[in-house]
Order: sequence, then structure tokens, then C-alpha cells
Amino acid sequence: MNHYEFVSIWHFDEPLEKVWEEIKNSETWHEWWKGVLRVEELKSGNESGVGKIVRSTWKSALPYKLIFDSEIMRVEELKLIEARAFGELEGIGLWQFSAETPGKTCVRYDWKVRTTKSWMNFIAPLAKPFFRWNHDIIMNWGEEGLRKRLQEKR
Repeated sequence: MNHYEFVSIWHFDEPLEKVWEEIKNSETWHEWWKGVLRVEELKSGNESGVGKIVRSTWKSALPYKLIFDSEIMRVEELKLIEARAFGELEGIGLWQFSAETPGKTCVRYDWKVRTTKSWMNFIAPLAKPFFRWNHDIIMNWGEEGLRKRLQEKR
């Protein structure tokens, strides 16, 4: 298996609460995040979302799809969401939220995963830079999509 560590930082001219709601509600990501084909809830969590499991299908800039499940492990309201991924990707994702100033929000996403698809592991020695590029493209789609979504809701 091959390990990857990615960090994405997004800045929005929007209140923290609005950004939080959109990211926390992963079942709606396909509505605004290009590359997210589907998110379905497999198990509901507690009132804060801990224990919730969703299955998501992603279509990348490269010609393949990934399907994996995510279980919410920890939630600190308006501060962080931590999830464990398993399936075609395994690892930990951590969303961190902070209000830079009133009406401005910073989101940091740390994604530490390993691939489980044999073909991905086989070509990883040569393809790792392309997988990193692909991840950055998908995260840029997310930032652009969320920015547009928040503007439309204003």
C-alpha cells in the first residue's frame, strides 16, 4: 500500500457557521463539489454526527473513480470534523475551521490515506506525482464549488 499526506487550505469571505454547515452535511456535496458523484448515508450518528458512516463515489480528473466509506470519529462544533476512511482509500481526514475575522473563514483539510486498489499500488512509484496533482484538482473543485454555493445562498 502507498501512503499519501495532503493539506488543503481554503479561505472564504463568509461566516464560519455557513461554511461549517455546508462541509458538515457531506450528503449534499455532490450538489456543489465537482467530482463527487454520490454520497449516501449508511449509518446515522449521534446528535453531533459522531458514528455516522457515509459511502462516497468520486470521479477524478484522471480516468478513474474511487469509492470509500467515511466514519465520523470526532466533532467539535464549528472547529473540527475528523473521519476515518475505509474501502478503496484508508486513513484519516481532518477538517479544521477558524474565523479569521468576522465574516471570513479559513478551512484546513488534512488527508492522510493509503490506497488499497492493487493497480494504484502497482503504478504508484511512477504515478504518485499524478495522484497528488489529481488530489489538488479535486480539492480546487471543492473550494470553487463551495464558494459558488455560499454566494448563491447569500
